[in-house]
Amino acid sequence: MKNNVLKYIFLLLFFSHLAYAQEEQKIKIYLVGDSTMCLYDESQFPQEGWGMPFVHFFDDTVIIENHAKGGRSSRSFIQENRWQPIVDSLKTDDYVLIQFGHNDAQNSKNHPDRKTTPEEYKRYIEKYINETRANGANPIIISPVTRWKFDSEGKAEESHAPYLQALLEVAEELNVPFIDLDTKSRELLDKMGKECSRYLYMYFEPGEYFKFPDGYPDNTHFTEFGARKMAEIVLNEIIAQDLELAKRVIKPYKRN
Repeated sequence: MKNNVLKYIFLLLFFSHLAYAQEEQKIKIYLVGDSTMCLYDESQFPQEGWGMPFVHFFDDTVIIENHAKGGRSSRSFIQENRWQPIVDSLKTDDYVLIQFGHNDAQNSKNHPDRKTTPEEYKRYIEKYINETRANGANPIIISPVTRWKFDSEGKAEESHAPYLQALLEVAEELNVPFIDLDTKSRELLDKMGKECSRYLYMYFEPGEYFKFPDGYPDNTHFTEFGARKMAEIVLNEIIAQDLELAKRVIKPYKRN
């Protein structure tokens, strides 16, 4: 009887330790950015940020928290105290994916103090990187995804040139992983062509979609299809750059 009790206690301690060890292996990926990355509820369907399908690419050792918020710039995200709670929660080996730039170029009626110059933008991005690293976590910077915009020859146009250049400089100076979603998304638009690539975006002609009978000419935000394609670009770059995070990507599905 005594031996059975000891054996039970041993097994209980063993499995408790195993469960604790497995829990310790979990990491979090924090998504920090704007409306092209953020969450949307069902009432806004078919609009999605690319952070929504992104959660399905990783195994169960990864927890993803999407803190991206529409309308925010690298400046206003910090000023509204959206960044500091993330810093306070960071643990060793966590990741922070940082994507701003869409809203840094201009203020708006609802956001009159969000604009940054490319030089200010660069300093804010450096702040995200340095504070992430100070907590033992891993920053990845991502350039702002392109808009659905074409020149007279039918080629996708650059939308964020000064801010892309700032990120390139930061990536080199601080030796931080950089995913050029701006360039990669333009390459996708060129590959698909102007007419087909429109379906990546919330850009609907009048009478095309019942929810928008008068049309909805949005060349910035994504449909569920567009969000998935942008998320795939980010995933493929994580794998191509052989980042440690790539080891936590789910294995490709194979039919029997």
